[in-house]
Amino acid sequence: MSLNIVLIEPEIPNNTGNIGRLALASGSTLHLVKPFGFEIDDKRLKRAGLDYWQHLEVIYYNNIDDFFKTNENAKMVFLSSHGTQSHWDIQFEDNLFLVFGKESVGLPKSLLEEHKSQLFKIPLYSDSIRSLNLANAVSIIVYEGLRQLRA
Repeated sequence: MSLNIVLIEPEIPNNTGNIGRLALASGSTLHLVKPFGFEIDDKRLKRAGLDYWQHLEVIYYNNIDDFFKTNENAKMVFLSSHGTQSHWDIQFEDNLFLVFGKESVGLPKSLLEEHKSQLFKIPLYSDSIRSLNLANAVSIIVYEGLRQLRA
């Protein structure tokens, strides 16, 4: 029972560190797609990931094209506030790739267009916010996936 967490061009080291910690706790693999908005040895990343980073399975990609070329046959879902399907409708399966965009703008528009049928969102019940914090959103999706895979 394994999931893949993909962060496309993450910008905030604390989020990436927390997501790394989540990946280790959930038995997931973390995929980080450059460019990053921080240095990978940033002390904020290490603090958020605590001393767990060395135990984490993390794969780095030079850019978005490198990621898609390397994983061209993988089954993927894309998470965005622009999705029309609820995350509760994702059909989780072992080794599924969960693709998230950068904190400031989310996924590139080209990906939103190319993957409309695989685009999901976490429902928000207030008009006062646009989106959730990236680390919180990843947590919601990963643990829903684990719940479904255990059933």
